[in-house]
Amino acid sequence: MGKNGNGIGAVIGATVGVGLALIGLPVCIGALGFTGAGIAAGSVAAKMMSAAAIANGGGVAAGSAVAVLQSIGAAGLSLGAKVGLTAALGSAGAASGDWLSR
Repeated sequence: MGKNGNGIGAVIGATVGVGLALIGLPVCIGALGFTGAGIAAGSVAAKMMSAAAIANGGGVAAGSAVAVLQSIGAAGLSLGAKVGLTAALGSAGAASGDWLSR
């Protein structure tokens, strides 16, 4: 913990990390054009899908970045992904916040 021992920096950092995992990441994926209605025309997602299709002879491979991001855009993050991202980003945020508050 920081010099004063109260750990407020770690708490703030963890809160930011959890917010990024649960709110920020899904919002960013949607903003790229990966939506519940499919890939938005003219978006970054559409350009990614076009490049992936050209590279794979006309199709987008299952498990590719485009396929995974579209799955998240359409259905959201799974419970396991939410737990994992929350743990990882919350811990990273706590460590960063603690370090910055020193």
